[in-house]
Amino acid sequence: MTTYRIGEAAELLGVSVDTVRRWIDAGRLAAERDDNGHRSVAGADLAAFARSLADEPDTGSRRSSARNRLRGIVTAIARDSVMAQVDIQAGPFRLVSLMSREAVDDLGLEVGSTALAVIKSTTVVVERGDDR
Repeated sequence: MTTYRIGEAAELLGVSVDTVRRWIDAGRLAAERDDNGHRSVAGADLAAFARSLADEPDTGSRRSSARNRLRGIVTAIARDSVMAQVDIQAGPFRLVSLMSREAVDDLGLEVGSTALAVIKSTTVVVERGDDR
């Protein structure tokens, strides 16, 4: 059975270690203690919890068929007369979007502003996250 230490669980969920500890202490996320007193979370429990977080309504989102939404901060914008490249850092993930310069201007995007990357794709490549 795959288990995760608290720090690994926090990284996978994109939150702080303290947040995971609070969820465990509140009974929202199940955890066991090992012989050294360190807490760990079973992989299946972590997956179910992650799914429950994804199922929580996002009060700030519009009704859409796109389900992949990553909130982040705009870290770079490269513009020319027609197109723009916008870089967003959403937790540990760097997202790059190519769009019209007009769209960037209409959205009022600038370095340091928050943005929501909404992703809908027909192709998603999945790789194992371990060394196997």
